[in-house]
Amino acid sequence: MRTLVMGNSGSGKSWYARALGVAHLDLDTIVWVPGQIAVARPVDEALADLRAFTSASTDWVVEGCYGDFIEAALPACDELVFMNPGKDVCLAHNAQRPWEPHKYASKVAQDSMLPFLLEWVGKYYERDDTCSYKYHRRVFDAFASAKREMQ
Repeated sequence: MRTLVMGNSGSGKSWYARALGVAHLDLDTIVWVPGQIAVARPVDEALADLRAFTSASTDWVVEGCYGDFIEAALPACDELVFMNPGKDVCLAHNAQRPWEPHKYASKVAQDSMLPFLLEWVGKYYERDDTCSYKYHRRVFDAFASAKREMQ
């Protein structure tokens, strides 16, 4: 099974992806420069890493909020999952998020970004970028193969 999981930060994407028990790619690990907070890698390099991951195995899950990267991987997937539990759930999950050492050098560094993250998450339904509800909804609604929305 080749599954793409998209949704707002804190929607449960990583939890769902890990539960599938197959090779797992968190898009944060290829979109951002390792060891740096919110410094984007060149898009062509990140897309090459995405293609390499989806080509390396017959069973995988890719998860993230980056609708453009999800969209780029659609031709390789068997199922698209849209995690959409609502703003309050996403905010609560982010406020309780354990330290993510693959993203931050320390829990203190991660917590220092929490106010920015909560503001960004809270505007999910208002924003108009590739990580927004509008973009995710468009990608999900246009996908003609197996898909499910989880609220």
